Amino acid sequence: MKKIRLGRSGFESSRLAYGCMRIAGDGSGEARDRGKRALRAAIDAGYTLFDHADIYASGECEALFGELLAESPGLRDQLVVLTKSGIRFAGDPDPTSPGRYDFSKDYLRTCVEGSLKRLNVEQIDVLLLHRPDYLADFHAVVELFDELADSGKVAHFGVSNFSPSQVSLLQSLTSRPLIVNQVEINLHNTSAFSDGTLDQCIERRMTPQAWCPIAVLAYPAWGNTFSADDEARIRAEVDRQAGIYGVDDWLVALAWLLRHPAGISPIVGSTTPGRIVAAVRALDIDYSREDWYRLLEARNAAPVP
Repeated sequence: MKKIRLGRSGFESSRLAYGCMRIAGDGSGEARDRGKRALRAAIDAGYTLFDHADIYASGECEALFGELLAESPGLRDQLVVLTKSGIRFAGDPDPTSPGRYDFSKDYLRTCVEGSLKRLNVEQIDVLLLHRPDYLADFHAVVELFDELADSGKVAHFGVSNFSPSQVSLLQSLTSRPLIVNQVEINLHNTSAFSDGTLDQCIERRMTPQAWCPIAVLAYPAWGNTFSADDEARIRAEVDRQAGIYGVDDWLVALAWLLRHPAGISPIVGSTTPGRIVAAVRALDIDYSREDWYRLLEARNAAPVP
């Protein structure tokens, strides 16, 4: 597994992150055992960054990971534990409450305390604000960052699904470097290439993490707008490239992201050990500039302007 430096931190992590959103499954004993097997497969394959959020299975994914750490003394020091906070579901705290984003200090503080307990760690390595809260008081957020860092509960901070202007606003208020911006990047959603997100990551030495990196090929894209013709055209080009490189089609999608100079870190979310291990092969694909643009052309149904 190739390694990267996480933003402007001292942390080194695996180039591929392992996404823990599905590890608890339906909560049954069988599903939880399957989730632990997936986690162990990821660890054995060299993944060291494990991506969580307090809302994944309402905290059960963090708790399952915490169980694994309790079962394997010494494992914690080998891993980078990342989690996200700031989303509240409808019905919290009362039945009439809407689903919303909440960066209020008290709420985020409570989220962090809950994540620490469930993850069975004394410190969260990286805490991300999950989705931008339109009503956020970022001065108060920065005060909380200082509190959490000074108390040793969080080592580093970052954001998820933030626009470049939102990143700039938050970074302008704190001397602590934001080390990650986790956004959707895949063959369907390519906005990060052109809206300044990846440019800013290069400029500020932030690590961009890509969620749903193999959408379109392995599963439907979030908010899919592709027609059947679009998907067939993309599939044909991906299949052509998969044949050239001698890999499965979804590995081409990972290689496409890995080729970008921003140093995108795709988040692999499969719970199938074979696929978790196979994803590492994407790091060894000598993916050409020409094929990168061929796939972009297939995706857009047009050559670049």
